[in-house]
Amino acid sequence: MKATVTINSRGVVTLPAKLRRAAGIRPDDQMIVETTPEGLLLRPAVTLPIEIYSEARLKEFAEEEAKLETVFARRGKRRG
Repeated sequence: MKATVTINSRGVVTLPAKLRRAAGIRPDDQMIVETTPEGLLLRPAVTLPIEIYSEARLKEFAEEEAKLETVFARRGKRRG
């Protein structure tokens, strides 16, 4: 599928809805644009959400790890 598109004065390119649907591109999707010997290549960007841990969340992790240590220590004593 091919389409002719226009770049506006701000550098924005609007992809026709038919192309977006065919490629599975939705609003707010991030894309990577790179140059190739044939021209420009537009492809989906893979983005992964990250979590920035608060002090409370870090404390939760520490508490859960302490519980696991207790469980593993008990299991180790039974085997020995």
